Amino acid sequence: MYVAVKGGERAILNSYQMLDAYRRGDTSVPEITLEQIREQMPLAVSRVMAEGSLYDPHLAALALKQAAGDQIEAIFLLRAYRTTLARFGYTQALDTGKMCLQRRISSTFKDVPGGQVLGPTYDYTQRLLDFTLEAGRDPAPLPPSPEPLAPNMPRVTSLLEAESLVEADAIPPGDPAPPDLTREPLTFPAERPARLQNLARADEGFLLSMGYSTQRGYGNSHPFAGEIRYGSTEVEMFIEELGFAITIGEVEVTECQMVSQFAGNADEAPRLTRGYGLVFGYNERKAMSMALADRAMRAEELGEAGDAPANNIEFMLYHSDNVEASGFVQHLKLPHYVDFQANLELLRRLRAEQQGAATDAPAEDQPQEESLA
Repeated sequence: MYVAVKGGERAILNSYQMLDAYRRGDTSVPEITLEQIREQMPLAVSRVMAEGSLYDPHLAALALKQAAGDQIEAIFLLRAYRTTLARFGYTQALDTGKMCLQRRISSTFKDVPGGQVLGPTYDYTQRLLDFTLEAGRDPAPLPPSPEPLAPNMPRVTSLLEAESLVEADAIPPGDPAPPDLTREPLTFPAERPARLQNLARADEGFLLSMGYSTQRGYGNSHPFAGEIRYGSTEVEMFIEELGFAITIGEVEVTECQMVSQFAGNADEAPRLTRGYGLVFGYNERKAMSMALADRAMRAEELGEAGDAPANNIEFMLYHSDNVEASGFVQHLKLPHYVDFQANLELLRRLRAEQQGAATDAPAEDQPQEESLA
């Protein structure tokens, strides 16, 4: 038994070295740097930061390099590191209305105050491989903008609020502090703040699939992208000794406001309802999927039928975490020798009992063809 343990230990240590060699690849090719990952793979860095619940582009790039590009493994690494950090306070709520915008679009109004700002997007590109990238070309310099963007771009939903056509985005009485899912276990019933927190770091692929399902009829809403914003916003923290809040940095975020039709009921007039998404970095697909999922989980609150998978709050929240899901699936790779042998013994015993019962069956239970013969 001791020899087997030592042999297993050597195999594990050797697997570490093999993993390092696999991750490094051909040593004649220059090693990729963290700066290259951070600057040239910003969308991958954004996803790792969002689902890792830690805004740090440098550490996200390090996690991606260590994970050989496996984003879920990188997210796991970043979350694990996050648990080692001291928490010395909470910031003020972000004011995304004051974002320094790089992109802002709406699919509900063609002409909106401030205009449509396309920014960097794949929306209008042809999905063809660009072989000129093989030559390592640099992009052409951008001409200066003729007009600077307004510092406070008005929200599209504010136009609808002015006519009472969309539900008010009111602060709950007493403005209760949201739960902290990194310190408190998820409990049910889960209120919307907890749900949004869970969705913000949920797996993008899962949310994308569930959001897609609501558009295919497994839900009760017909959504419109009221507004999508991407840019940087200041992070402020209230300092008790000073008596006021100070800016401690900036973060890049993507925000999505989905609006869906609500038929109303005896107490409420027909109006538009909201689904909300907010994620670290530049990730419109995740923010949109989050907004679709948020709206779908409000079905019961709005008195709608909640029989679709995306309407099931417990199903959505428990199965959207890729770190939890990955751990549970991959634990099947660990030794299960004892459990499997117990299952085999049970299977053999049941088969033997079944065969014995068939052999000992009375004559009247035998096929009638034998007596006729």
